[in-house]
Amino acid sequence: MPTRTNAENFTIAELADEFDITPRAIRHYEDEGLLAPLRTGAGAAARRAYSARERVRVMLILRGKRLGMSLTEIKALFDLYDADKTEVSQLSRFISMLDERRRILEQQRDDIAATLTEIDEVATHCAQLLKSKS
Repeated sequence: MPTRTNAENFTIAELADEFDITPRAIRHYEDEGLLAPLRTGAGAAARRAYSARERVRVMLILRGKRLGMSLTEIKALFDLYDADKTEVSQLSRFISMLDERRRILEQQRDDIAATLTEIDEVATHCAQLLKSKS
């Protein structure tokens, strides 16, 4: 188990272990501007130190991804929070995103149901043809 940098900060390995993701994924989130760890040391020896805020952001990134959101959409929500600490803008936008995601999933569910019905009809027809040829 990696050692804690201090009571307030986490290492990249600790976050990766906790959330069952790779350090590379965390670095990718940094590259996308979703995380901004503190840097300790200089040059090539610099180490990342993730605050509790960054830990929460990793959790929110993963939740957003599970809900089908892109990293760009997640970043937009983070940017709204940074601009409006009341969270009103962020929550309103998030509700809109969730509504859109729900609409897409419901359409996919309807499309799947229609496809399954068609499969059943074709299978039944084929079974009848096979029976008539026996």
